[in-house]
Amino acid sequence: MNTNTAFFQVLIVASLFVLISCKAKDPKAEDLKSCKFDRIYQLGDSLSDTGNSIIEVPPAYHARLPYGETIGKATGRPSDGYLMIDFLALSAGVPLLQPYENPNSTFTHGADFAVAGVTALSKEKLMELKLDLGYSNSSLIVQLGWLKKLLSSICNDTKDCQKKLKSSLFSVGIGPNDYGRALWKNVSIAKTKETMTPLVVQTIKDGIQTIISYGASRIVVDAAYPLGCSPSYLSSFLNKTSAIDSFGCLKDYNSIYENHNFQLGKALEELRKANPHVIIVYNDVYNATYSIIKNLRTLGFKTYRKACCGIGGKYNVSPGLDKMCGAKGVPICPNPSEHVFWDGGHFTHHSSKVISHYLVKRMLPKLKCIA
Repeated sequence: MNTNTAFFQVLIVASLFVLISCKAKDPKAEDLKSCKFDRIYQLGDSLSDTGNSIIEVPPAYHARLPYGETIGKATGRPSDGYLMIDFLALSAGVPLLQPYENPNSTFTHGADFAVAGVTALSKEKLMELKLDLGYSNSSLIVQLGWLKKLLSSICNDTKDCQKKLKSSLFSVGIGPNDYGRALWKNVSIAKTKETMTPLVVQTIKDGIQTIISYGASRIVVDAAYPLGCSPSYLSSFLNKTSAIDSFGCLKDYNSIYENHNFQLGKALEELRKANPHVIIVYNDVYNATYSIIKNLRTLGFKTYRKACCGIGGKYNVSPGLDKMCGAKGVPICPNPSEHVFWDGGHFTHHSSKVISHYLVKRMLPKLKCIA
C-alpha cells in the first residue's frame, strides 16, 4: 500500500467517524426531550391557542374546516394545522396541550390558557385607553388566574410548587394584539410606541414575576413577530407608509414590534437578576420569521405576503366577515405549505414547524438541560 492510498483511507475513516458523531448529536441539538419536561403551561394569544377561543365563541370560523385541513380536523387552532406550541410539545415528548376552557380537557401534562385575539393589557386598561375590547376578556391577568387555580390542585404553596414544577416548562407569548388595537383605531405609530410599549412590556414582566411566584423555574417568553410582513398589515397599511424594507415588509410598522422586543429583552434581563434561580429564555420569533423570508425558496415556501386562505386584493385579504378565511365561498390555496401565512396574520402549519425548529435549536442550550 503506497503512502497516498493509506492517507486517503485514514481520511475516509476519520470523515465517517465525524459524520456518525454529528448524526448522533443531532437529536439532542434540536430536541427538547433531554430536558425531561413532564408538563408545559402556555399563556398567550392566537399563535398558541389550541381551542379556548372556540369555547368562548363557538361560531368562530376557526372552529371548523378549512382551519385544520392539513391535520384533517378543525381543532380551534387558527391555522391549517399545528401551532408553534404543538411543535414545542412534540419536541419535548409531551402530549399536545389541551385548552383550559374545554370541560373535557385533562391536564396531566400541562395546559393551554391562550385565547385568540386577546391582549396582555386588562379590559380595564383597554377601556381607559379607549381601545376596542375585542370578543374576549381573557387577557394575561385572567389567564394567570386560571393558572393559579389549576396549580392549586397540584401543590399547596410556593415551596411545594417549586418542587413539583421542577420538570415543568412555562411559555408566554402575548402582546401583538395590544398594538393592533391601537393601530386599527388609527393611533399613529409614534404614539403607539410611546403609549403602549411601556404598558404592554410592564404587564408581561409583572405576569412573568407572578408565574415565578407560583413556583416556575423554567420560562420561555416569545418576542413579537414582524406583523409588518403579514398579509393583513400589507393590505391595510401599505397606502399609509412609504417605508418598505428590502423584503417588501412595512418598516415603520415592524419598528413597533422591534421596539417591543428590545424593551421586552431588557425587562427579562431585570427579571433574571431579580430571580437568579429561574431560567428565563427570550424566544426570538421575530428573527425566526425573517429567517423564513430570507430563505423562502430553500425552505419550500413560495410566498409570505399572500394569505393561503382569503380573497381580494394583492394579498388575498379583504375587510368584512364575509370575506374572511372560513366564510362561505372564500378560496383556499392548493398547497398551504408553500405559504408562510395561512390567513391574514396566522402562520401555516409548515411555517410554525420551521419557526419552532429555529427556536428549539437556540432555546435548548439556554435551558441548560443537557447533561
